[in-house]
Amino acid sequence: MAIVKNDSVIDQEWITVDIEGDLPAGEENIIVPLARFKEERETLIGRNGGLGVQLNSGDAPEDLADDLDRLSIITVNFPAYTDGRGYSYARVLRERFGFKGELRAIGDVLRDQILYMHRCGFDAYELKNDDDVSLTKVRAALKEMTVYYQPTGDGRATAASLREQRRAAIKTAS
Repeated sequence: MAIVKNDSVIDQEWITVDIEGDLPAGEENIIVPLARFKEERETLIGRNGGLGVQLNSGDAPEDLADDLDRLSIITVNFPAYTDGRGYSYARVLRERFGFKGELRAIGDVLRDQILYMHRCGFDAYELKNDDDVSLTKVRAALKEMTVYYQPTGDGRATAASLREQRRAAIKTAS
């Protein structure tokens, strides 16, 4: 699998540990499911390696609100391309709670969804294809549209704000 972030393919630096798996003894960077994080919060926060949490469908991103400064990464699992809850999770984490770490889409991540995932706050994508193809797909997806009607957390101007800027520039020039 290829992980695309910041216009490059990056190495997997995180170990995903399931709900009952043994924690690595060293300082490895780990990602645990939200349920495990809630059960073993103090132990996990006390580790020396990086810490991340995986959100699955049905999880509540609000459960992480008080600990976001302790997390380096949050992965959001898309179990099927038709399950859109991950988009809402991303917006809640970025816009309501101000999460600044890596927000990675995993699971059934399709090229056609990448632009919308980015608009919601994702900055990394785990894709099942070969590295070069994946990077090309992500680059192409992020350039598909340049003007948007809906405001989101990615900071791009909306069509309405661009029109207002143009009107103000014309008014100033007159």
